Amino acid sequence: MPKLQGKVALVTGGGRGIGAAITRRLANEGATVVVTYGRSGEKAQTLITEIESAGGSGLAVRADNRDPAAVEAAVERTVDTFGRLDVLVNNAGIFDVKPLPELSNEDFDRTIEINVKAVFVATRSAASHMQEGGRIITIGSNLAERVPGATISLYALSKAALIGFTKGVARDLGPRGINVNIVHPGSTDTEMNPADGETADLQRSLMAIPRYNDPDEVAGLVAWLAGPESRGVTGAGFTIDGGSNA
Repeated sequence: MPKLQGKVALVTGGGRGIGAAITRRLANEGATVVVTYGRSGEKAQTLITEIESAGGSGLAVRADNRDPAAVEAAVERTVDTFGRLDVLVNNAGIFDVKPLPELSNEDFDRTIEINVKAVFVATRSAASHMQEGGRIITIGSNLAERVPGATISLYALSKAALIGFTKGVARDLGPRGINVNIVHPGSTDTEMNPADGETADLQRSLMAIPRYNDPDEVAGLVAWLAGPESRGVTGAGFTIDGGSNA
């Protein structure tokens, strides 16, 4: 039997990139999957159609991560539609790259609202529905732990905040048997950061193993954390970056 058979998973920003790979992998493991999207509605719906055609079940829900009410509504719709919520993957995020003097207050607000506040809102809302065995997995970044160059300060700030939040929530929810962890991808071959992009060689030069992640590799780690074999793992961070932070 698939390891996630009978489980319901919500993946924020799950219609493209790493999020889409995670969604496919959780569906392949037997989970019913719900994905949220902001502007990528067509991609999200195409993904759900693909999963349903393969015999799975899912739903695409529009939710602007800058709108806490929309994030909460996505959680509630998941539970209303499928009767439960077992796995939350906080995947949605933005990557704003500018030198510090060029960063505006609006840049700060947007990054924190999407990368941090939406994670807080989704986690709080999802936790209220989860039973023992629930899983909350947040997608962070290896840049939360090491910043190898300029222009990344705001993004690094937002992802570093998620480390402390993960550890704190793991303590809050541990007595209920809910596991809370964070995954820190490094350079991963997506539309946002393609392996043949103009800065790709520079990124590879920082790695011990000079190759980009495939999104499916990140998805595999997330699927393990979502499954029964990770019962003893909580409050932990997992870096998958080819050794960039080694």
